[in-house]
Amino acid sequence: MSSSYCNLRVHLVWSTKDRKSLIDASWEARLFEYIAGVLRNRKHVLLAGGGTGDHIHLLVGQHPTESVADLVRDLKSNSSAWIHRELPDQKAFGWQIGYGAFSVSKSNEATVFRYVQNQKKHHRTRSFKEEFLDLLIRHEIEFDERYIWE
Repeated sequence: MSSSYCNLRVHLVWSTKDRKSLIDASWEARLFEYIAGVLRNRKHVLLAGGGTGDHIHLLVGQHPTESVADLVRDLKSNSSAWIHRELPDQKAFGWQIGYGAFSVSKSNEATVFRYVQNQKKHHRTRSFKEEFLDLLIRHEIEFDERYIWE
């Protein structure tokens, strides 16, 4: 083949340090705008962003030239630096070390899009821990719960 054709969608999830409610509604939209800009600069696309005070979800159209690990590392680093620079009262802000990354088929993209967009409603009845464990189970990812929440 003379060209490459890719349609890569990934659902990314990570929480704030110690899962503390650090993301304030007053600046949450600006955070997602910043993340969208970082993604655009790296040839990715933010399809949806959502979350609560203690975690975020991103549905990303991923460019094939960058690994998920590199992308997440840089998104977390850049967004944390942006928060500290733009919101000086957020000195305690930080992201957890780990993350979840889940592949999304084109046929399931609309469902994941709605799921990401409706995080606040979804978390009225379910904790982040319950949600994350369910994602791991549904995607058949082996885990030892003793090491997830460190």
